[in-house]
Amino acid sequence: MKKAGLLSRIPAEVWKIDWNVNSQAIGNSETSIKYLAPYVFKVAISDHRIVKVEGRDVFIRYKKTGSDRWRTMKLDAMEFLRRFLQHVLPTGFMKVRHYGFLSKSSSITLDHVRQLVKMACDISVMGSEPKLEMAPPFICPDCGGKLKYCYSIPAFQMMSLNTG
Repeated sequence: MKKAGLLSRIPAEVWKIDWNVNSQAIGNSETSIKYLAPYVFKVAISDHRIVKVEGRDVFIRYKKTGSDRWRTMKLDAMEFLRRFLQHVLPTGFMKVRHYGFLSKSSSITLDHVRQLVKMACDISVMGSEPKLEMAPPFICPDCGGKLKYCYSIPAFQMMSLNTG
């Protein structure tokens, strides 16, 4: 930080915070950039999926969900741009894809991660499904019996019934 001239830009309060840093060596900086780059710099459609451009038509390759077969789709240039721009984030936002135990290809379950956190920190971690309590039944104010729901009359219909 000092060599880069950034030390003076860090607020003094930062140095008073007890940081808990868990870092593991993964090689040199080039290795870490190669590891993280696919998670940060992913575009909506890669160049190799654009087959060709003819006049105002763009031909792209895609796979249907659940299929391994590549298909070709023809889109008008404006429709292609509209779909592409839906993936552009507003200024100040950064997209980071899931990696580690949140990755789709991870074999570690969330329950296993919860157990590890509990063991390491000796804290309880909320389970995957919250327990919902049943609402108490509606009770008749006169006899104390259970009420059975039959139907509702919306407020606007009530007004027309009273005025008619």
